[in-house]
This record gives sequence, C-alpha cells and structure tokens, in this order.
Amino acid sequence: MENLLKHLVEITGHRDHNLLDISVISALSDLVGASQARVLEIFRVRDELFVRPRVWLKEGKAVSVDDLADGEQNGEPLADFPALVNCIEKHLDSVEEDTPNGDYALWVPVWLNDKVSTCLHIVNTAPYTHSTKDVMAGILNVYRNFQSLLDYSERDSLTGLLNRKTFDEKFSKMTAYIAPPDSNSANDGERRNSDEAREHWMAMVDIDHFKRINDTFGHLYGDEVLILVANLLRASFRAQDRIFRFGGEEFMILLRSATLDDARRIFERFRASVAQFNFPQVGQVTVSLGFVKISAQTPVVLLGHADQALYYAKTHGRNQVCQYEELVANGLLHSGVSNDSVEFF
Repeated sequence: MENLLKHLVEITGHRDHNLLDISVISALSDLVGASQARVLEIFRVRDELFVRPRVWLKEGKAVSVDDLADGEQNGEPLADFPALVNCIEKHLDSVEEDTPNGDYALWVPVWLNDKVSTCLHIVNTAPYTHSTKDVMAGILNVYRNFQSLLDYSERDSLTGLLNRKTFDEKFSKMTAYIAPPDSNSANDGERRNSDEAREHWMAMVDIDHFKRINDTFGHLYGDEVLILVANLLRASFRAQDRIFRFGGEEFMILLRSATLDDARRIFERFRASVAQFNFPQVGQVTVSLGFVKISAQTPVVLLGHADQALYYAKTHGRNQVCQYEELVANGLLHSGVSNDSVEFF
C-alpha cells in the first residue's frame, strides 16, 4: 500500500505529459511486474491511423522519446494491431490478448471525450489476476484524469495541437533538456552528414489565402482545413518534435536534431504533402513556411526571425519554404526587422 501511494503521489504531482507518461510506466513496472510497457500516441495520416511510442520500458527503466536524438518518423499502422483496433471500434476500456511467445498483453486506450489519441500497451509473463487488474485500473484511472486535465490546459480545442500559451515552457524544456545531438545518428532513412552540424530549428507556418477560404466556403470548411493541416503536421514530424497552433491559421514547429539540409527537406516534404492533399470541397490548399536555427537568442527574437522568413515567403509567391539565415546572407533580409504587425491573407 505504501508503494502504491508513493506512485500515486508521483503521478498526481506532474503538470507535464512526458513526466506523467514516465510516472505511469514506472508505476506499472514496479507494482504489477510488467515485463514490457509502452505509452503509444495514436494519430491520423489522411484516412489511416498510426501508432508510435512516446515512453517505454528499457532494461526496467522508463525511457522517453525526448531522450533520443532520433525517433520513429511515421510509426506503425494501427491495422497491424487487430486487438487494439477491436478495442477502439467497440469503445472498450481494455482488451487482453496472448502474444506469439506466450506472454499476456493488455491494450488500454485512454478515452477523452469519446476520442482516443493515447494508448497503453502492457505485457506480462503471467496471466493478469483480479488483484493485479484492480491495481492497474486504479493507476490508469488516475492517469486518465490527469491526461484530461493537461490536455484541457495545454491543447488547442479545435486541432488538438499544443496551444500558444505552452510555447515558452516547451521551448525552454526542449532546448535545456536535450544534450547536443550525436552527428553519427540517422533517422527514418534520412542519413545525417557527419561533417555537417545538426541543430534545432524553429519554423512558422501560415496557410495561404486562408481568409479567402473562409469567405468562399464558410468557417466550417475553414475549420476542417485547419484540422486536416494539423493532421498532416503530426504525420510529418517525429514524436519528440513539438507542434503548436499559434492562433488563426498560423502554426509553430520546434524541430530537433537536424542538419540544415535535412531540416529543409523535412519542411519541404510537409509543404508538398499539403499542396498534394485534396481538401474536401476546398480542393488545393498551400502553406508558406519560414524557419530559423535555434540559438542562444530569446524565443521572442527567434520568433521575429521566423516571422521575417515567413513574410518573405508570403510576399514572393507563397507555397514555399524560406530560411532566415540564408535570406540574410544573400542580402534579401536585414536582421533585426520585425513583421509582427503584418497579417497574412
């Protein structure tokens, strides 16, 4: 009982999704002897759902995707896990299955307002007893309640992305927590050039002619465009990158550990995925993107630089990606000029 109370105190003491995930995985490992445990993110790419891990057990300790310089890009199709698919389709709280190697697996979707974007996968070498299930149910109910509270305070209600008020905190944690990236790593087939420094990047995204979309098709279709662009953002970036809806049709991305060439390729891939997507009723929609290297300057200064690069993209044809330092080096921008008062249409 004392151990259980200790874990419940730890779980309820966090105001951060990542720490909350780590706490629940640690509790499950300690209290019910789980041999494997994962917190999975469920996300949509066009008409298909995927899953990718956020936190998992490794050698008895909880490991977060934030601890890694690289991570899974697109995840695995949800269809590859039929027990989980069945659990979600039937809106069940959990489902058990036997694994091919004789273990016992438990899938636990985290339902929030009849939607599920997080799932726990727990594996044990022995069958789950009634007392084990009771302990797990108590832990998971507390976890679910705190997930709901954090989502309410941190997430944009329309798109489900992080909201603007969380930006400074996430920016500080991301840049302070991670160690300088290892230039010998690789991610998702995109090999890093070991002679080229890997940095962290801030990007500002704006939907082109969004006012025209609202005026022509109405705000309901405008909202659908925002939701679909948010889905494409989730699909285009890794779990350890951070994506925010900054307000209106504007989004922010914090991209971890990439060379300049890889960052440009990743941002271009996202831009192309939006341009190639068929938005219902609306048809083609494009985005412009400006990005800047994250340095020792304050977030406000970096936001201003990303905004300048975005402004250049918007005023020079739209549907393109522009990099602040390159624009300055080529004499196309002057550093220190802000476009904060500009609204894009």
